[in-house]
Amino acid sequence: MDSIVEAVGRKNNCTFCGVFRRQALDRGALMLDLDHIVTGHNADDVAETILMNVLRGDIPRLGRCTEIATVGDGYIGRSKPFKYAYEKEIVMYAYLKRLDYFSTECTYSPNAYRGYARQYLKDLESVRPSAIIDIIHAGEAMKVAETVQLPTLTSCSRCGYISSNAVCKACVLLEGLERGIPKMGISKQSGQAAAADAQPVGRGKAVEPVHFEQLREQALEIRRLRMQTTAASSDSTARPELCAES
Repeated sequence: MDSIVEAVGRKNNCTFCGVFRRQALDRGALMLDLDHIVTGHNADDVAETILMNVLRGDIPRLGRCTEIATVGDGYIGRSKPFKYAYEKEIVMYAYLKRLDYFSTECTYSPNAYRGYARQYLKDLESVRPSAIIDIIHAGEAMKVAETVQLPTLTSCSRCGYISSNAVCKACVLLEGLERGIPKMGISKQSGQAAAADAQPVGRGKAVEPVHFEQLREQALEIRRLRMQTTAASSDSTARPELCAES
């Protein structure tokens, strides 16, 4: 992230972190043949996300961000069991049970868009203690009109990751970094302006991501071998019992 911040500045670095981290989790899950990811998002996080999506007018994300469990690409599911738990309650529990936990903020978070939503939420909570849960319930109750056309989810033509565009956000951001146009994937207007002014930087590809279809095939092969090993182990355990009975 330090290198990314050096290239893009402190204003939009959370976009890179969020996109890359989300895809890294899915890639890691496939490499380990996991079919579900559980995250630690709490009520404060969910309420902040709802506010951000409302302010941005991001209808597709607004419809998904309140769900406790999501299916994703159909192979890896995600869930956030702490959706209704306040951040302070989780910290108090960890302190009471003497559990190790991280209490420091990201170095680059002060200028993040989420930071403003967080501060606004704290101001609301000071005058209305139930503001966080109220916002979550409001987000859950929102319905998208049938006349609204939502983007269709497909697969990225480059890496195979789930995307609503021909090329996913991670690949666009990577291309911008490699071409010396870090703002290329942040907004359409700034990306086009930066591309027009950019000069060739003479760098090759920094990252060549493994295609998700290849990762899925590897995960299925790992699962098949594990099932064979389990079946063989069960069979060898059952045979002595049969001999003893005979």
